[in-house]
Amino acid sequence: MCAIRRSVTFGAALAGLVLTGCSSSANRSGAPMMGGARGSGVTSAGSGMMGGASAYHYSRLSCAAPKALPGRTVRVTLADMGMTKMMGGTAPMGAHMMLMAAPASVPAGRVSLVASNMGWRTHELVILPLAAGSTAGQLVPGPDGKVDETASMGEASKKCAAGTGDGITAGSVGWTTVTLTRGRYELICNLVNHYADGMHQELTVT
Repeated sequence: MCAIRRSVTFGAALAGLVLTGCSSSANRSGAPMMGGARGSGVTSAGSGMMGGASAYHYSRLSCAAPKALPGRTVRVTLADMGMTKMMGGTAPMGAHMMLMAAPASVPAGRVSLVASNMGWRTHELVILPLAAGSTAGQLVPGPDGKVDETASMGEASKKCAAGTGDGITAGSVGWTTVTLTRGRYELICNLVNHYADGMHQELTVT
């Protein structure tokens, strides 16, 4: 009888773990959260905020990159948390922002990076070589809130166009095509405090 009870108890515990795992997976399918971010809401243009200021806002895109770009395409999502599209000025330290690239690994050669700004604030995309033994997010911003980008391999910071500009505004897309050799790179947004606020990801070139 005790053995039967133990078996029933173990089965219930296992079912609880499975349900917990399913719940975690469901959360991961929503807006990606930065470390330490509060809440888990996802919003889209035209909908109310879920989770208050702790939700990533997903803007509707007003433009798109050309369908035929050279080489492999890496799509980069830029996003931030906020209450209103009237947000402007310098982003504060500690704001929740994200940069997510897919795929995170591509073959060496021509690579086209398409950056879609789904957030409220203006963003950009800069490609930097990653030093051996280091990982994304380890660069130290200077007093101006930016990291050194003198070794930049390329940049997408122009609204609805390729190359360098004044920034990719909310709901718009920018892109750039670069030639990358085998190695590790760091994709970043280098506007004031954006790197420190979490906008960086490693890109591996094989």
